[in-house]
Amino acid sequence: QILQVGSEDAQMHALFADSFAALGRLDNITLVMVFHPQYLESFLKTQHYLLQMDGPLPLYYRHYIGIMAAARHQCSYLVNLHVNDFLHVGGNPKWLNGLENAPQKLQNLGELNKVLAHRPWLITKEHIEGLLKAEEHSWSLAELVHAVVLLTHYHSLASFTFGCGISPEIHCDGGHTFRPPSVSNYCICDITNGNHSVDEMQVNSAGNVSVSDSFFEVEALMEKMRQLQECRDEEEASQEEMASRFEIEKRESMFVFSSDDEEVTPARDVSRHFEDTSYGYKDFSRHGMHVPTFRVQDYCWEDHGYSLVNRLYPDVGQLIDEKFHIAYNLTYNTMAMHKDVDTSMLRRAIWNYIHCMFGIRYDDYDYGEINQLLDRSFKVYIKTVVCTPEKVTKRMYDSFWRQFKHSEKVHVNLLLIEARMQAELLYALRAITRYMT
Repeated sequence: QILQVGSEDAQMHALFADSFAALGRLDNITLVMVFHPQYLESFLKTQHYLLQMDGPLPLYYRHYIGIMAAARHQCSYLVNLHVNDFLHVGGNPKWLNGLENAPQKLQNLGELNKVLAHRPWLITKEHIEGLLKAEEHSWSLAELVHAVVLLTHYHSLASFTFGCGISPEIHCDGGHTFRPPSVSNYCICDITNGNHSVDEMQVNSAGNVSVSDSFFEVEALMEKMRQLQECRDEEEASQEEMASRFEIEKRESMFVFSSDDEEVTPARDVSRHFEDTSYGYKDFSRHGMHVPTFRVQDYCWEDHGYSLVNRLYPDVGQLIDEKFHIAYNLTYNTMAMHKDVDTSMLRRAIWNYIHCMFGIRYDDYDYGEINQLLDRSFKVYIKTVVCTPEKVTKRMYDSFWRQFKHSEKVHVNLLLIEARMQAELLYALRAITRYMT
């Protein structure tokens, strides 16, 4: 059961028609994103352009890259969708037996796919050079930018799929079962039919959670926002203080992990699409490794990344930029049962926390706000969805913002996937820029 759309809702009907016309199906991702029609429209337009409109890469390459990217997070839901699309546009079935059966040119992309998905801060211009100078298997700059955008799009979409507990369509393998293959024990019928009754107020380790407790959570969050706004108006922290708050938050983000953090072994049907299955997310300062902070004023999406993408893959920069803006600015001025709320402070804290986990710093932001606004269970959920989406559980989804509606939690997921995509793009595009200069 999905959001019920009345026949009078012309905008949603038009979106569903567009989606069906573009993909030949109405997938569950669309049916969950439609909680936010303005975003969905932008998302569908971008995805359609990436997969089907003029571009440097042949169609079957595009779907194969989608398979490689989704497989990195063991997202069998997306892998299966694109296996069908790949065959539909004339892809060679042999390639599906494993990455080693694909052309050398695609195999060479495996390393970039791996680093981009799990530790994008390690990407260097040497990765780029290796792809562009591989003699008869080399990529052109335009092809590489197309590939990078596809990889980041599908890494983030895997985060959305797991973060919202999306299961396969009813006619697919695992569709309509209570243990769908791409999601740990999560059924889409729960998330989208508004089944957030008292039994969903899950029991946490401390014991029962009552509705009134979670009601106070919302009130407390509203109060913190009000206090922070007052402090902002009164005093401005020094640059040194701001820098040290960033470092503290970056360090702390490494100690956020969930108690359910056991290894997830990828199934053979998914893992054959990538090499080095043991390679996964690692915090950047484990093993004494220091990652230099990525300062947004030195390289940012608006001034640098956007123009590079638009120059090498026209129109796509524009589409992605619009999608980032919609996700970041989307608001209905509501929070749980409250109306007329300015949520910009909270949205910015979520976005900047994700970038902080990737070592990206905004000089004008006070990172002290993050700890005030995002509690531990929410941070665990954010980090899991963004860094290791295959480990998301229903319990994590239930344990943050317990009074909030499903549509608001889907909204959070839109922020998570766009912030993640932008972070990956920044590292990849900066490496391409360095190679070019």
